[in-house]
Amino acid sequence: MSANRHEIVEKNTGLLAILIIVAISFGALVEITPLIYQKQTTEPVDNLRPYTALEMEGRDIYVREGCTVCHSQMVRPFRAETERYGHYAVAGESVWEHPFLWGSKRTGPDLARVGGRYSDEWHRVHLINPRDVVPESNMPGFPWLAENKLDGKTTAAKLKLFRDQFGVPYTDEDIANAKASVEGKTEIEALIAYLQSLGHAMK
Repeated sequence: MSANRHEIVEKNTGLLAILIIVAISFGALVEITPLIYQKQTTEPVDNLRPYTALEMEGRDIYVREGCTVCHSQMVRPFRAETERYGHYAVAGESVWEHPFLWGSKRTGPDLARVGGRYSDEWHRVHLINPRDVVPESNMPGFPWLAENKLDGKTTAAKLKLFRDQFGVPYTDEDIANAKASVEGKTEIEALIAYLQSLGHAMK
């Protein structure tokens, strides 16, 4: 009888699909639910600070320009990775990240700990024409970032959204000064500020 039941499942595509979805859903529930209640995955690590208004704009430019396609921001807990990039990534670093930018593809190096590793000028030259500092690089240049200027019209709204919806501890003063702190700055300045902030909590 059990063999017949097994045959029924195998020959009924719809039933098989439903049972697969149930099995995957149950597995995901068992794996993910406990993480929601673990302190180490829901509370920020020591020294974590919110992005400044300029860094927040830089993060949006990072997403807009597709940097996540080639660069991950998640150092895995293997010796080969920690020796190259630094401390492995921990959940408490990313509690204020929406969306997460962990990524998985590494055409270029992981950037989770790139903050402070190079000077602002190095980043500026690298972003305009990567081969000026890394001759073998296949990264495209982004020269327009040095010309495009920020107007800050939506910066305060972004910070307010992150505070109200995601619990990022921005003050009223941070939000009130957001536009003035980015207005007139170039996009390359914002992106460099963002890159220099990466990994600050784990140094």
